[in-house]
Amino acid sequence: MLAGMVIAKLAGGRDDPDSRQPDPLDAYSATVSAVAARLAPSVVNLRVARRVRGGRHYDGGGSGIVMTADGYLLTSAHVVAAAADPVRATLVDGRELEASVTGADPLSDLAVLRASANDLIPAELGNADQLVVGQLVVAIGNPHGFAGSVTAGVVSALGRSLTAGAGRIVENVIQTDAALNPGNSGGALADGQGRVVGVNTAVAGIGLGLAVPINQLSRRIIATLIREGKVRRAFLGIAGGARPLPPRWADKLDQRTGVEIVEIVPDSPAAAAGLLPEDLVVTLDGIPVAGVADLQRLMVGERIGSPISVGIVRTGDLEQVVLVPAELEG
Repeated sequence: MLAGMVIAKLAGGRDDPDSRQPDPLDAYSATVSAVAARLAPSVVNLRVARRVRGGRHYDGGGSGIVMTADGYLLTSAHVVAAAADPVRATLVDGRELEASVTGADPLSDLAVLRASANDLIPAELGNADQLVVGQLVVAIGNPHGFAGSVTAGVVSALGRSLTAGAGRIVENVIQTDAALNPGNSGGALADGQGRVVGVNTAVAGIGLGLAVPINQLSRRIIATLIREGKVRRAFLGIAGGARPLPPRWADKLDQRTGVEIVEIVPDSPAAAAGLLPEDLVVTLDGIPVAGVADLQRLMVGERIGSPISVGIVRTGDLEQVVLVPAELEG
């Protein structure tokens, strides 16, 4: 009898109480597997050509996300920086397509390509504004050229900043502990429903990956890149960071912080208007400015060449300064 019980236990038979306990990884594994199965056909491996003496050389790469059946792909701007057409996009089924860069925006680190196809399987874009810290996310890309690699983790933090090209800042970046490696850039960061909530963009350290969020702002950028090939932005010519407002103005404006000017770019609109270091920017055309992200969101192309009123706190007083933004180059 005892020998039979031992054999049943080793075999996972009905007499083994542990055999009736659910595997705690089942739900997690099922979710990750389902996301991988759903998104794998919509993530491509990108090989980027650079012009060299004697022709082109495919020496770089990354990942891309299929947005439309007729060939629009989303990736990171730094993946296709200085790329020479065509970019080669390889699907999980082995097909290799030629793609050209439709437009790139280094400030958001987003780019759009157009591949020569009309039967692709598009990914569903989600909304990163609904993410919460601790939420499951799945990363799919092509690290080191290994196509269709899947890793999973959680949202470690939200609202991070990432230094992009020319020292510019990408705001509201998603931080995740899902393993990312070179080649993951441009690939998908998805939620548990398989909706793309971010574009993987950087590896900041072991267990620390960053992704540009998919939200209303990035959707507008993507649409503009498809339509116009570039994103025009207004330029004030200031550098600074968030700083608490003096209590008097915090109460009057019902606003806790503003942007303290640390540096004025020479010959910029801010310099011409007389803005000074230590001025505290609190509004732009009456719209509250609590941080650098607010300024960046408001510096849309429509403001180029049009006078705007900048509310500043200077030596304890609230003043309005009128300036005319220029176009941000590069």
